[in-house]
Amino acid sequence: MKAVRQYGLEGVRIQHISDLAGISPGALYRYFSSKEELMAECFVYVDKQAAAIFERLAFDPRAMLADPIEAVKSLWLPYFQFWTSRPDETIFYHRFRDSAFFPEYDRNRDAAYFTAFVGMVRAFLSAFPGLQQINQDMLWLHVLTSTVMYAKYVAEGVLPNDHETEETVFRLLSTGLSSYLAPEQQETETV
Repeated sequence: MKAVRQYGLEGVRIQHISDLAGISPGALYRYFSSKEELMAECFVYVDKQAAAIFERLAFDPRAMLADPIEAVKSLWLPYFQFWTSRPDETIFYHRFRDSAFFPEYDRNRDAAYFTAFVGMVRAFLSAFPGLQQINQDMLWLHVLTSTVMYAKYVAEGVLPNDHETEETVFRLLSTGLSSYLAPEQQETETV
């Protein structure tokens, strides 16, 4: 991941990785058949760490009903802080997801380790049917891509790593969600 940050995803070579790791290129090839396989394993490693955040969070559906935006923030903020605290992983992850290689890889990968997150999403979809009006792939791609992109800007020093940045990024992300996070309105008959 350090090598990708330094040389770019396409520019990094096995030699760069082995130099940073302090091992021979041959030693890497004993475990990985190609640079692409190594990159995919690094991606899964980071992705699983990100997924584990949601397993550790205390999720209270009642809080979600009382203040949905604050509930989203309580789930999003640890995720964003995960990325801002890991600059090499964040830049690697962003570049990997943005690569020409990723769409094909993504279609065939197993992301079952996001079980806790999927459960939280289902709770929100159940409580706020308006969320079902949004293309779900687009919604989660927007949240994930925007979160990682802003964290990358923090890692690169473009944005400060502070409370104001966190608040601004969250406001940008949640503004579009707020109209969908309303309880379903009961229709009343007019007499």
